[in-house]
Amino acid sequence: MSKPDEQVREGEITLPFDPAEVADGPRLAFIGHVQTPWKTRKDCPRNLTEARQRMREHGLKAFLHIRAEYRQGLTGLEAYEHVIALYWMHRAARHIIIQRPRHQPGAFGVFALRSPVRPNNIAMSTVRILSLDQPAGIIEVDAIDCIDGTPLIDIRPWNPAIDAPEGFCNDHD
Repeated sequence: MSKPDEQVREGEITLPFDPAEVADGPRLAFIGHVQTPWKTRKDCPRNLTEARQRMREHGLKAFLHIRAEYRQGLTGLEAYEHVIALYWMHRAARHIIIQRPRHQPGAFGVFALRSPVRPNNIAMSTVRILSLDQPAGIIEVDAIDCIDGTPLIDIRPWNPAIDAPEGFCNDHD
């Protein structure tokens, strides 16, 4: 059920099935892929805050590459400063329901964590657009916390009037 590089830690609980093998859900169309400097899971930052810090410190770059057939969908995106990127953490296990994060004491249910290990390993990050080349289908973003080549599911414009939680102070980045 688990892949060789995905160890189950002591105290973790797995499902009696692998959600990747259950064919009762929708099919996804990957619209492109994410380009990052991180080639392995060990290289990859734990979260977007760490990704931003490492990218700034080392002058690294990240891009969202949109497949040719979806590039017209970028029309109008230049009006936005941020997008929500949804991506498929294709190397993450899907059968661990209780996890023991290395950086936190105790065990947590998958829905109480932002871990990529989950029944549907969809991740999302709100990222700043640094440049947009619609004809080439390339969006340079400030940072993203996934492995190079991660499949891109969707991008959506981030609008603070709609997407910021009530009472959120937008004075910081």
